[in-house]
Amino acid sequence: MAAQLKLDAFNLMEDGVCDARIRAAKAILGDRLCILGHHYQRDEVFQHADFTGDSLKLSRLAAETTAEYIVFCGVHFMAEVADIVTGGTRNVILPDLAAGCSMADMANLIKVRRCWKELSEVFDPDTTVTPVTYINSAADLKGFCGEHGGIVCTSSNARAVLEWSFARREKVLFFPDQHLGRNTAVTMGIGLDEMVVWDFTKPMGGATVEQLKRAKLILWKGFCSVHQMFKPEHIDAFRARVPGGKVISHPENSYEVCQQSDEIGSTEAILRTVRASAPGTHWLVGTELNLVNRLADEMRPKGVTVEFMSSTICMCSTMFRTDPQHLAWVLDNLVSDQVVNRIRVPGVVAQPARLALDLMLEVVD
Repeated sequence: MAAQLKLDAFNLMEDGVCDARIRAAKAILGDRLCILGHHYQRDEVFQHADFTGDSLKLSRLAAETTAEYIVFCGVHFMAEVADIVTGGTRNVILPDLAAGCSMADMANLIKVRRCWKELSEVFDPDTTVTPVTYINSAADLKGFCGEHGGIVCTSSNARAVLEWSFARREKVLFFPDQHLGRNTAVTMGIGLDEMVVWDFTKPMGGATVEQLKRAKLILWKGFCSVHQMFKPEHIDAFRARVPGGKVISHPENSYEVCQQSDEIGSTEAILRTVRASAPGTHWLVGTELNLVNRLADEMRPKGVTVEFMSSTICMCSTMFRTDPQHLAWVLDNLVSDQVVNRIRVPGVVAQPARLALDLMLEVVD
């Protein structure tokens, strides 16, 4: 067995050199390798993915593949999900271990357990509240949901998951993204006055007993920093400049942005909707820049204009972290029978997390 190749040498390589090495390694590894690429990845990495999609689609693909190596061009929680749904039987690899999600970091097990304990001072959460975690969360939070009769959701299936949850218990604790929870609940006819934000920095989440008793939906005070740069004034300016233009936004955007949009949808829904539009349609899209730019290039020959919602460019520093150098490094090591950056979720966490993830997949089937 060859010695492990060091990352330092790859960090100095030009993208073109890395591209050639990636393609050569893929040819050698063949069916033993499956590269999954999230829509938010940079083009230099995205082009090498065998399968692309949003979190829900990639979760399914990870569960279905028989490849020995799953290289996940995404972030840490996505690789954790891949390891959980494959039962630890595959080598799931994250090219850059620093690739994470700032929103996911806004909720952790200690804070959520403290919230659950404080809620027990008002009512019995285990009979009253269904915990729902967005897939953008750590594995132990998915495990928490599994242990307490809860479930995982994605932006694609949040409504179906909330309907399932409310059919079982009268309240939902939704974390870590308040905006996905709020925007989804509004489409279900749940009023803003039936929601309360849980500020994890304050005792009892900064809420009163009366607010908690009245609330159907308890929203964790978390958010995606990239989606929060989109503002209603961006939509106002677009509509003034492009009469008849269409606006589509990801549900991680603020309530105000989503309310002013013509369509709201996950990354897969955004792609599907824009691709189905007629020539001459002009779209303003409120989600991550890499996806918007690729979609704009794809639709331009079809006579459809796609525009990024904000004039300010703010890349997700963690989602954007995976680069060709890291991808070439992990693949060259696999060619040498060396597995680097393997993601493993301990069984004590993976087992209840798998329950919550399996429930999600059952609900949306």
